[in-house]
Amino acid sequence: MSHQFPKHYTHDEAQALLPQIREWLTQLRAAQSAMEKGERKLRPIIADGQDTGGATVNGYFQTVADLRDVLAEFARRAIMLQDLHRGLIDFPALMGGREVFLCWEDGEEAVEFWHDLDAGYAGRERIRTG
Repeated sequence: MSHQFPKHYTHDEAQALLPQIREWLTQLRAAQSAMEKGERKLRPIIADGQDTGGATVNGYFQTVADLRDVLAEFARRAIMLQDLHRGLIDFPALMGGREVFLCWEDGEEAVEFWHDLDAGYAGRERIRTG
């Protein structure tokens, strides 16, 4: 049986990554906010045809690079960032031999839900333990 994802997480592995994922979400949200501020600064400069060099542009591109680096960590680990605002994360997993997602949302204490690959958030079911 072939699988869509190269990596599958156990419940314990997904749970162990939550502190790192919380940190990455904080970094991504900060970078997103900084990018939005940078775009607001750059838009009138570009519209006026002014020189766009300097600290504003350099800061903007550094923020883009930081954002790309964190997103690359998610991709490298095959962790799906479904919604940055909500902090909605899916971990590919195997349950009964089939691929599913372990599902976690920022603010939840633990990874407590799963759903089929095509079900999405609305199809979340509580993980049965024990």
